Amino acid sequence: MRFYTKSHQSYCGIDLHARTMYVCILDQDGEIMLHRNMKTTPEAFLRAIAPYRDDIVVAVECMFTWYWLADLCVQEDIEFVLGHAQYMKAIHGGKAKNDRIDAYKIAVLLRGGMLPQSYAYPAQMRGTRDLMRRRMKLVRQRAERLTHIRQTNAQYNQPALGKQIKNKAQREGVAERFDDGAVQKNIEVDMAMIDHYDQIIRDVERHIMTLAKQHEPETLELLRSVPGIGAILSLVLLYSSAASSR
Repeated sequence: MRFYTKSHQSYCGIDLHARTMYVCILDQDGEIMLHRNMKTTPEAFLRAIAPYRDDIVVAVECMFTWYWLADLCVQEDIEFVLGHAQYMKAIHGGKAKNDRIDAYKIAVLLRGGMLPQSYAYPAQMRGTRDLMRRRMKLVRQRAERLTHIRQTNAQYNQPALGKQIKNKAQREGVAERFDDGAVQKNIEVDMAMIDHYDQIIRDVERHIMTLAKQHEPETLELLRSVPGIGAILSLVLLYSSAASSR
């Protein structure tokens, strides 16, 4: 685990939420210079830190709302640190917990060189990484429909399918195995959803591959050259590790 250990004149800890954020700024001696709640807008944030802009570092916990603040800090040339949520909880966990206390504790950890860092994924590749994660969820949802077909087949004690029903050509006649019209419709719904997922997943994969060739063409080609690593696995590896190794 990496800790942020650089020295600054001011240390800003933020407990960040979707609509509000609690900001705490400490000086080098640990004195509180600012400690208040405000709206999560770039204007409010920049006004709050304006007197300390000469030498300040800003830290937030790695939650779903950090993207805009990280991008703003890069744009404004402000040092930004993304705290590792799990390790931060282990370090400063306590019974007393609210936004005000959390903001102060983040600033204290930052000042003391004890803030565990998480990787702040670069903005230019972040959207594609999130799309890659969305693809994974779609694949799992498709797998759930395939599993439901197999479970229904076993539930009615039908002979084993013995087919690779993940392939569309092998799914013909599966619904007709069942005499009950409602069960047939249930299976038809599964197969219609699988067909739809197939189309969406293929489209997403093509889009991601196009972007990957723009982001990291050399790294992508290197990954594809490794035996056993195909198109999808190369994308997973690229967007989960390649950028963080820089």
